[in-house]
Amino acid sequence: MISYGWCRGIEDAALLKDLGFDYIECAVVSLQLENTAAHREVLPAYVDSPLPVSAFSIFFPGDLKLVGPERDGERLRRYVHSAAEALHRIGTRTVVLGSGRSRTLPDGWERGRGEDQMLHTLNDIAEAFKGTGLTLAIEPLNLKECNYINSVGEAVHLAKQLNDPIIRVLADFYHMDEESEALDALTVHKEWLAHIHLADTGRMSPGTGEYPYAEFAAKLKEAGYSGMISAECGLGEPGKPEKELAASLAFMKQTFGSLA
Repeated sequence: MISYGWCRGIEDAALLKDLGFDYIECAVVSLQLENTAAHREVLPAYVDSPLPVSAFSIFFPGDLKLVGPERDGERLRRYVHSAAEALHRIGTRTVVLGSGRSRTLPDGWERGRGEDQMLHTLNDIAEAFKGTGLTLAIEPLNLKECNYINSVGEAVHLAKQLNDPIIRVLADFYHMDEESEALDALTVHKEWLAHIHLADTGRMSPGTGEYPYAEFAAKLKEAGYSGMISAECGLGEPGKPEKELAASLAFMKQTFGSLA
């Protein structure tokens, strides 16, 4: 069954609930996992959220490198295990691995070596997530934000090497559009899709621009997708979000309602 969420701070959970959203998607970095005192202070807001925090994105802080000579395997493992424990306690289902700054290949760093490092990280995540009910969704990012994993197909290439049901892939309409990636990728890789991100022209709210939403929805229906769909975008009037959020949710339900 399709459920609808928005990428916002936990302070907006009550607002999203009142507007009819099914869940909120927050940032893992907001949990302050490497600061014990700060983590203890912020965690209750997520555990006791009025709206389920069913998804998290922005997994790694920018200074925690997944690839390149600065990769610290021990720090990464500690961080991942702390994340697994906290997210399991919160009741999260899906964790998105975008984190473009963390996974950008440094100049001169061999791509194959970077892939080996990424596979080690994904394996650590799969091990830490076992028994928690968590799924990781690798997010392709456009080349302006990251030089590594820029298409759904590239993300699937990594997931296939792990061949673990915990490691899956996200399709982000904005990044697909930026990279001119064919929407057929949604059907070609349908068995790997675990999560969807949406935006519209200018990376604004779904329904406010010219993205080919009818085609995107048709491909998702053909793929048999029935999971979570989150808007990850800006707002035209950030100080007055209620009207725009409500209108965008109505658009999303109208567009993807036939997938249910």
